[in-house]
Amino acid sequence: MRKMYYSIKEAAEAVDLPAHVLRYWESEFKELKPRKNKGGHRVYREADIELLLEIKELLHDRRFTLEGARSELKRRRQGGPPDLDRRRSQAIRETRKTIRDILDMLGGE
Repeated sequence: MRKMYYSIKEAAEAVDLPAHVLRYWESEFKELKPRKNKGGHRVYREADIELLLEIKELLHDRRFTLEGARSELKRRRQGGPPDLDRRRSQAIRETRKTIRDILDMLGGE
């Protein structure tokens, strides 16, 4: 079952990174602005998690610098030309999501 909002711990688990990395990325990427609940805790939407996966792919897999990743995200948001890497990244995100859904159905892990 899908949730509307995920805690920072759940978001960190979804992208396989520590929570402090997500907090750091908030300061580096203006597009990443998770909402905060009444208690002041970050709550991530599905779109936020997809953006985290996109940032992770740029920084970790494709070895972009922070500045390069910001530029690439900006290019993508402005409707830059689709390329093979972008389609491959989307396929990877969809596959990861499918695997997470299957694991949820099987009871975790």
